[in-house]
Amino acid sequence: MARQDKINYYLDLADIVSKRGTCLRRRYGAVIVKNDEVISTGYVGAPRGRKNCCDLGTCIRQEMNIPRGERYELCRSVHAEANAIISASRDKMLGADLYLSGREVSTGEYIKNSNSCSMCKRMIINAGIEKVYVRDTATEYREINVKDWVEHDESLTGVKGY
Repeated sequence: MARQDKINYYLDLADIVSKRGTCLRRRYGAVIVKNDEVISTGYVGAPRGRKNCCDLGTCIRQEMNIPRGERYELCRSVHAEANAIISASRDKMLGADLYLSGREVSTGEYIKNSNSCSMCKRMIINAGIEKVYVRDTATEYREINVKDWVEHDESLTGVKGY
């Protein structure tokens, strides 16, 4: 049996973490890794003490038919990347990698062309994370250099979504 590569190993961990998610639309998990050590994990869910969308049985963004990648300020949840960053100290995140896996709740399929939202991108930049790996299929992924998000700042052109 062939040994799994490390990137897919960490993406599998992110996928497992996503199973704790409480969003009715999409299930994301994030894992921050530095020097082959898991620093932190995070999944999508309401802030501590608040009711989750799965408990309420409704999603305001879904009710308003808001497209993916837009109007996240209306979302009840804290995103997986943000939850992972909140749970880690910055000195451990400097130069780290973030692994992100997302699935559609309705189908269980991986989310096509997934990426971090603009708010999470800003947090990832400030956390000092160097690379983000985003899962596309069970074995395929994209590697994103965070400095590209700095150099190609989509907020200057008003690009929506991802």
